[in-house]
Amino acid sequence: MQPEAEASPGMDIPQLFPDADAGGAARGPRELPVLDVQKDIHYHAVDARSILNAPAATGMPFWSINPYVGCAFGCAYCYARFTHRYTMERATGGAAGAESWVSTGDDGAALPPWLAFERQVLVKREAAQLLRAELRPGRRAYEALVERGEPLVIGTATDPYQPAERRFQITRALLGVLGEHAGMQVGLITKSPLVTRDAALLAAISARSRLTVHISLITLDRALARRVEPRAPTPESRLRAVRRLREAGVDVGVNCMPVLPGLTDQPSALRALVAAVANAGATHLNVGSLRLRAAARQRYLPWVSENVPELSARYQATYATSAQPSERYRAGLRSFISRLCAEYGLAANVGGGQRGDASPAARALARATHALSAQLQLAL
Repeated sequence: MQPEAEASPGMDIPQLFPDADAGGAARGPRELPVLDVQKDIHYHAVDARSILNAPAATGMPFWSINPYVGCAFGCAYCYARFTHRYTMERATGGAAGAESWVSTGDDGAALPPWLAFERQVLVKREAAQLLRAELRPGRRAYEALVERGEPLVIGTATDPYQPAERRFQITRALLGVLGEHAGMQVGLITKSPLVTRDAALLAAISARSRLTVHISLITLDRALARRVEPRAPTPESRLRAVRRLREAGVDVGVNCMPVLPGLTDQPSALRALVAAVANAGATHLNVGSLRLRAAARQRYLPWVSENVPELSARYQATYATSAQPSERYRAGLRSFISRLCAEYGLAANVGGGQRGDASPAARALARATHALSAQLQLAL
């Protein structure tokens, strides 16, 4: 599952403010109640109309749920930052100053939208109740997700186990509802070992439905991870989460997405990551190169200029006319990772390609790895 596409403004947008009062007069924006404050992160209550996003609304080939809007992990490359701003604009009909309540820091200074995304997190308090209502027999979502088994992914635009989950347990409540049904196809994406808190619940769902947890991990380099994913859990803790979930009988894969050109694409680093993923017991590896659409570009390219200035000019040139690196680079990545996964017995889904043969016989393909790995140095 690769929810890397930037969806339409209508994606996952709760109705925060009514359009008019009882007398028909238009209302201005109002502040949402603050549920909690953790240092420089504020958590706000939000009343959503729906918790499920249908494929027709997102343009993606699966249904999705995001328990929160915004994410405190603050990954520099995050493609979902646009969702926060669209929430405000839709809620106020595009009125000027629509983000005023979420774009002010503790010192009173305005925060840019990309920073508000990670500092002002919206909590969908009634998510479980909404999901239970939408999964009643006769409802469209029930027919699609329960009767037909169409895929549902949790965490496509925000991490469902970010720090807010310890306090509010929205994701846990959603899993409880999903556990009431059988025959579903559920995926969950997270960077957090907090997911192991719900190992028993996930195992119970797995017994009745098809469930896969995807742990996101782009590098084993702890120092690099801290720079590019400043508040996310360490690589080691994520690998431990893979192992613990597998021990609980839960199917677990790893998302090495995105591969960052010039930073995480060295052949030796990728080999070490694939080996660690296999050793932790993951069943498969999903890999995709960095995509930079408008919202992600506004955050990530300045990050490159500040943190790795020697790569800045090449990044600017590579992404000047496309959201992706060259096809030659992507083909080299696909080829290299496919052979690595075959060597280590992992099924592979690389850049939207077909799942690779993970049988021992396929490991012979790894002998060509050295000759092909040079393609990865054509990063930019």
